[in-house]
Amino acid sequence: MHNLLLRYWLAANGIDPDQNVHLQTLPPAQMLADLKDGSIDGYCIGEPWNYRANREGHGVPIVGDLEIWSGHPGKVLGAREDWALAHPNTHIALTKALLEACRYCADPDHWQEMSALLSDRRYLGMKAELIHFSAQNNPGDGFAPHGEPYHLFFGAGLNRPSRTEHLWIMTQLARWAEIPFPRNYVELLERIFQVAVFSTAARELGLEEVSWQRQSIELFDGRPFNSDDPIGYLNTVSLHRDFSVAEIPIGVPRAMAA
Repeated sequence: MHNLLLRYWLAANGIDPDQNVHLQTLPPAQMLADLKDGSIDGYCIGEPWNYRANREGHGVPIVGDLEIWSGHPGKVLGAREDWALAHPNTHIALTKALLEACRYCADPDHWQEMSALLSDRRYLGMKAELIHFSAQNNPGDGFAPHGEPYHLFFGAGLNRPSRTEHLWIMTQLARWAEIPFPRNYVELLERIFQVAVFSTAARELGLEEVSWQRQSIELFDGRPFNSDDPIGYLNTVSLHRDFSVAEIPIGVPRAMAA
């Protein structure tokens, strides 16, 4: 998702992400070291690496992901289809556990505890005071000027799997010639996104906060995403590679053998 948001932001500002810059994947900790010694000019990563670079005088934040697309999808809970079909109750229980964890992480009262946990060498391996979840408890860092949280863990429209959002992701992968755009995208989305599992988990937890209504997708440049005509949308974006359209065979769903 970092890669797609970075590419979108660059292209919307007239910078070709494949021709005008060189993008490469690095471990987060190495990004900071490479920025410090001048091996790279910048990086795209989540916190706490931006705050740390700014605090140590190695770089300054330019734009946050929520400024590019507020509420964009990030991490997902994924499972193999054959396992999910064979263990439907466990699938729901796993989703419930994740929702409860998301709700816990969204509470500012727990952020100090989370910072201490993440500071462990098994995770980030840095001082807890460098790990923040909002500019509200880190004033003056210049990264979230309106005091918004760096991470949106839980809330209305944030946790439910959205086929529209992931259709946008498909268009971006095709835009940069990572994949052909699937001709059978409707079938793919219905097969992959088990909204019923999420709805059951949320209902059993009594979570009204995660209710959802379909909304249009519009990023920082104001260009609306037409989910009813993804190919037309692809043809109108300012920069893109030559993309193809292909049928993606997905087979028949089968449960894991006992």
